[in-house]
Amino acid sequence: MDFVNEKLEKFNKFLDGKKVAIIGMGVSNVPLLDYFYDKNAKVTVFDKRNLSDEIMEKINKYRYEVEIGEDNLSRLHGYDVIFRSPSALPTTPEFVEEVERGALLTSEIEMVLKLAPCKVIGVTGTEGKTTTTSIIYEILKQTGRNCFLGGNIGKPIFTKVKDMRPDDIIVLELSSFQLMGMEISPEIAGITNITPNHLNIHKDYQEYIDAKKNIFKYQDENGVLVLNADNDITNSCRDEANGKVIMFSSTKKLENGFIVDNGIIKECEDGIRRHIIDTKDLKLKGEHNFQNICTALALTKGLVD
Repeated sequence: MDFVNEKLEKFNKFLDGKKVAIIGMGVSNVPLLDYFYDKNAKVTVFDKRNLSDEIMEKINKYRYEVEIGEDNLSRLHGYDVIFRSPSALPTTPEFVEEVERGALLTSEIEMVLKLAPCKVIGVTGTEGKTTTTSIIYEILKQTGRNCFLGGNIGKPIFTKVKDMRPDDIIVLELSSFQLMGMEISPEIAGITNITPNHLNIHKDYQEYIDAKKNIFKYQDENGVLVLNADNDITNSCRDEANGKVIMFSSTKKLENGFIVDNGIIKECEDGIRRHIIDTKDLKLKGEHNFQNICTALALTKGLVD
């Protein structure tokens, strides 16, 4: 019997006739133009910039409304669903007002997490998340499993949910902008490190940290969280975890976790150290990349032999 994603079908039916706002025509939101047309949604596109001829041609073809200019959000009133781009933070006053009125504020990645029928690995961090996410994807592909790669790495993935099956696996690179305001976490999550970043956009450093923590905040006791023992903020996150925690380090001797010790990446379990790979044999060089590999190994533990 063919698999039926009941959550996705329910969401698609919900969209019929609804007023939907798409905020920003970035890479992740462009595929939504076709998707919402097929679901009979009444779409308005909002963007500060003038849109390309190709996008405008599609908007006109589907008879969508469009609001362009620096003050475009001043005309955001009465929508049922708002799909924000990552750069449009959920704290934007116009969004807050619409949510208070009853609108659903969401994003491409949040809906992937809510509607995908399979396991999801999410990676965030100030540095190393792209490399780590890519390594995880390549490791999992070697098992023969059907894998999907998306998120901040620049690959739209929401419109592929219809093709996903329970045995598949999704690997997502997640930025603070994507995680901010999210109320769902991937089942398997990792944070490479946290240091001050994007403070010209975030209200303050704490807002940035709190956004990163959303990657594990909504996990249950079955969740897995991989953390950097060498970073003070990520190290302290272990006390907030709801599920299993796996640590990694390139400077400490851990009883359990993944370490870099005398040039060897090792897995430690109850004090027993198993050699995995000599860093001399790696094409990726530098302590930061050795940590990225430790993160990837920890996040795929139990999924590969």
